[in-house]
Formats: sequence, C-alpha cells, structure tokens
Amino acid sequence: MVQQVTRGIKISVETNFEGTFYKNYKIQYAFEYQVTIENQSKDAVQLNARHWTILDALNNVEIVSGEGVIGNKPVLKPGESHSYKSGCLLTSPFGAMRGFYSMINLNNTQKFKVIIPTFKLSAPFAIN
Repeated sequence: MVQQVTRGIKISVETNFEGTFYKNYKIQYAFEYQVTIENQSKDAVQLNARHWTILDALNNVEIVSGEGVIGNKPVLKPGESHSYKSGCLLTSPFGAMRGFYSMINLNNTQKFKVIIPTFKLSAPFAIN
C-alpha cells in the first residue's frame, strides 16, 4: 500500500493483479486498484475531478482525466473517508500509475490539488 497526505487529505492505494486475456490479438494485463480518500483536515471538501498518468514497461503512456471518480463527486466532512475500486489494462506485466484529484474546500471555496502517489502495478509472475 502507498499513502500520501496533501493539505490534510490522505490518499491510500492498494493494487491487485486480476489476470490476463487477449484483446485484438494482443495480450492484456488487468489490474485493480482501491483508493481510500480520508479527510484529516478541519474543513469539508469535495472531489470534483481526477487526472491519471498510466505507464507500462513498454514505455506506453496513457492520460485519463475526467469528472469525479466512478461517477461520484464525494463530499467528505472532517474525519470522513471515501473508498472506491477501479482498474486498468496494460500491455506489459508491470507498470505504474500516478495522478491527482482536483478538490474544493467547501468552507472557503478554494480549489486545490491532492497528489495521488505513484503506485506500482505488477503481475506476480513478473520479476521487476
């Protein structure tokens, strides 16, 4: 598990290798990740958007940006947390993801970014 705190918002990420399959005659490696967002600040916040950089061992880079997470824009009061699971496909058995969430402090309407720490994606049979 990787963790990082930015402006009182703690991000924790756990990953899991889900398996392989073929798509368009190419092998794909499926990974699941679970993110927990914990508000350790004294203010209520809302997650508005996400930005991911997904890298694999073959130097492929994919950028994913969009509103919310899994169709939600969670509001977190002090002490609350929100967890969700998602996944990605790689063309190699290992890679990494990193990114940030765009959030707003609901007490003073200030927008800010929360860093998602870099986490590794690795199939158990691939020695990195």
